[in-house]
Amino acid sequence: MSRAVRRIGLLHHVGGGNLGDEATVETVARNIRQRWPKAEIVALSMNPDDTEARHGVKSYPLRRMRWSIGYRPAGPESAFKKKLKVLARKCKASYPLAMARLPSEALRELSFLMSSRHKVKSLDLLIICGGGQLTGRDGPWGFPYTLFKWIALARSAGVRCIFLNVGAGPLTTPLSKFFARRALHGADYVSFRDNKSQALVREIGFTGKSWVFPDKVYSLEFAAINTAPPDKGSRRTVGLAPMPYPDHGGAPTENDQILYNEFIGKLASFGSWLASQSYALEFFGTDIGVDPKAIDDLQKTLQFQQALCPSRNGTRRPVQSVHDLLATMSRVDYVVTCRFHGVVFAHLLNKPVLAIAHHPKVAELMSDLELSSYCVDIRNFDPDLLAERFASMVVRTEEIKARMAASLTTNRQLLRRQFDELFGLEVS
Repeated sequence: MSRAVRRIGLLHHVGGGNLGDEATVETVARNIRQRWPKAEIVALSMNPDDTEARHGVKSYPLRRMRWSIGYRPAGPESAFKKKLKVLARKCKASYPLAMARLPSEALRELSFLMSSRHKVKSLDLLIICGGGQLTGRDGPWGFPYTLFKWIALARSAGVRCIFLNVGAGPLTTPLSKFFARRALHGADYVSFRDNKSQALVREIGFTGKSWVFPDKVYSLEFAAINTAPPDKGSRRTVGLAPMPYPDHGGAPTENDQILYNEFIGKLASFGSWLASQSYALEFFGTDIGVDPKAIDDLQKTLQFQQALCPSRNGTRRPVQSVHDLLATMSRVDYVVTCRFHGVVFAHLLNKPVLAIAHHPKVAELMSDLELSSYCVDIRNFDPDLLAERFASMVVRTEEIKARMAASLTTNRQLLRRQFDELFGLEVS
């Protein structure tokens, strides 16, 4: 990549509270600054105010609809296609109304596109730096259209584009596949964070060159966190990180609530078993936007349904940043998490991890770490299975930690080589 690049845009759907996503932006920005210290970095974000405060970079809105922490809408309504989708749910009599609204919504979107092109025209390079960006979970007019339009705007302005170690899937509708395929074909460089993502985009028709590298957060640098070594005979601590499940982005249905209650109940049974085995519990979440409610519900279930007294009901520390999260996780001996970056953070800290996979990407990551034996499916696990896998993990703690340390070294070396190749060291 040419050293003439001086203004770089980092595009990521950040700002809802996912600390794995925030760590991604932090890591990519730092790696670029280390190699191009004179480069100016700006962000395209779903919550520009939060992104500016967290990362100290100028930030612009990624879509017309913005997020606040917790993924609640903030600011103007979303793209006109999304507006029509809402109108289409109404009775057929509303069709004329939808058609009447189309011109005004189209004009708002056109105005946003013109404003966005002006911003992207000032860039030398646009990097799609998020993790699971190639997803149609919110429909084709969510992530797929957003990526497509920004790549199209960049190409029209002569700005080079990079997809950097992204994840893909699910992509099920023809329109989602079209937007994703066209966005990828518009890029100058494409890399994925796992083999399944690369295979998926090939299935939907992407024929360009691509590479596979580890998730970018494996390149995260952080100061050593001093924690006192446990006293001989002291209780070991297990970090439990629940999440809202099912997590499909929409309003929960009655069936969703049933599944969620069952999930929290299973985790509470497992937590009660851990307490009976003399483990201390520490609760945390890697998404500060939505995980706190799941933690609340888990602690209440432990207290009122599992009759676990408050003194044994676990601790919970305030977490608002990646540093806070790493400090909390550094205090535990074992991690039980549902989220992809919960596994990555545990790996960075060399904490044996048991994953409750809510998405294939989590199972794929555990497989890459050769830890599939310690990964269960969130849809059909039971507390006894979780306890069995956990007990096995404890027995093999030192072996697992040695394996994790070796793979972490490999991942960091691969990422260092990739960043060096993309952003070769600049001579002062």
